[in-house]
Amino acid sequence: MIRRWLIAGLLVWVPMVATLWVLQLLNRFLNQSVLLIPRPWRPENLFGIHIPGIGIAVSLLIIFVTGFLAANFIGKRVVRAGESLLARIPLVRTIYSSVKRLTETVLDDQGTSFRKVLLIEWPRRELWTLAFQTGDSVGAVQRNTEQDMLTIFVPTTPNPTSGFIMFISRDDVIELDMPVEEAVRMIISLGSVTPEDPYADGTIPADVITNTQS
Repeated sequence: MIRRWLIAGLLVWVPMVATLWVLQLLNRFLNQSVLLIPRPWRPENLFGIHIPGIGIAVSLLIIFVTGFLAANFIGKRVVRAGESLLARIPLVRTIYSSVKRLTETVLDDQGTSFRKVLLIEWPRRELWTLAFQTGDSVGAVQRNTEQDMLTIFVPTTPNPTSGFIMFISRDDVIELDMPVEEAVRMIISLGSVTPEDPYADGTIPADVITNTQS
């Protein structure tokens, strides 16, 4: 009985404390944006009080204004000029181009990157694991394998930010009707948190059956 109460208490407090800790770190990081405001114009100097969350508001404002400026003609030219300058610095250009490419891939609404959850046999046949499609394979991979290949990311657990990049034949994957968020939650929880099956009652749409069998 005591052990059950202890576990129940931990199940309540551990996620809550972890969430508050992450939010505190995020808030502390975003509050650094207040330092971009000239000292005389900072809220504590203007109003004589500390305004909670002002750093988050300033960060969102900076991101919004930057996006607005970068989306117009002049802003695009300024961004291109800045990127051209960074491209001339050996170490900086490698880091910047890699992060920029990753950001564009993840945030692209029209792309398929990290928007499909796949089931593959790995690390050997008859053992299955979750993977995410990150794109179609490059031409060199397609030519040398003579197959229709996909580029996939196989995450590790409980840290899904690390893993393996693999090239796999499209015929060897099963596309799951599972949201990416649910798949990530399942990986982080070591498989203890599983998404609900929307077709548990046995009524599976024809397009889902076709997609699974393809």
